[in-house]
Amino acid sequence: MSRTYYIFSSGRFRRMDNTLALELETERRVVPVEDIDHIYCFSELDLNTRLLDFLAQKQICLHFFNYYGHYSGSFIPRESQLSGFLLVRQVEHYLDQAKRLELARIFVEGALHNIRRNLEKREYDDICRKLDEIREGIGKTASIEELMSLEAHARKAYYDTWEEITGWEFGSRSKRPPANALNALISFGNAMMYTVVLKEIYRTALNPTISYLHEPSERRYSLALDVAEIFKPVFVDRLIFRLINLNILKETHFDTNVNFVYLTEGGRKVFVKEFEETLEKTILHRKLKRNIRYKSLVRLDLYKLIKHLLGEEKYSPMKVWW
Repeated sequence: MSRTYYIFSSGRFRRMDNTLALELETERRVVPVEDIDHIYCFSELDLNTRLLDFLAQKQICLHFFNYYGHYSGSFIPRESQLSGFLLVRQVEHYLDQAKRLELARIFVEGALHNIRRNLEKREYDDICRKLDEIREGIGKTASIEELMSLEAHARKAYYDTWEEITGWEFGSRSKRPPANALNALISFGNAMMYTVVLKEIYRTALNPTISYLHEPSERRYSLALDVAEIFKPVFVDRLIFRLINLNILKETHFDTNVNFVYLTEGGRKVFVKEFEETLEKTILHRKLKRNIRYKSLVRLDLYKLIKHLLGEEKYSPMKVWW
């Protein structure tokens, strides 16, 4: 079973024969590569192209976060699965406004369904009714801009409940920089979710730069942003609520630097441990009639998206049922 390796110590990361080695000031840690899926770097590392070439051979993604825990970028090996036909269909669905809008609506509808499930479990009836009204308007949107405005209103209503759910100060969503601990947690968790989706896209023949809800960009894999919208309420938001309500994460796990807040190294370690355990949880899939891991739900959604692009079956996003 593939696993994820997290690096929190500064040092030199290099290839050593047919494996990896993390060389620290006082020790050397050998990292076996055969079962590694992702490597996350949360500290300063020295590395070279020989290492990157080796990671590419082993199909391992390398994700970088800066000193403050903000996502910097990823090293993604060259595509292992290519399909010119699928690429053409992806582009067609982007260029055709009606087809693009259809997919964008599906992403938003799936995200809002999962957001609503988080609230209905806590009996926020008024907010749930407001979300229902917003969801009814999704099919009436005439442009991506109008759709994203609708989604923004839904997320504002959702975030208005967070102070009561967690007991922590929140105010409003702030990203760059995060103004308080809750905002820092959301940004960090969303970045982790983005990298998980990106890795799963890499295992398919989908092109990660061609997206439908978010505008394609030269500096990001925007399809991962589209798909992550569906899974953030389930994998990230629920985890944040649990970590705070069970007092696993405390405000002492955060540092304040002038005008922004960030997770300490200890806080990041707590979050990634619990996030990894969440991904490895299993659930009985209602259609497949067997237990699958949470992170497998992402790949199943990507396969459904491929079928939609190929004209085989309309895409139906993962809607949480538990």
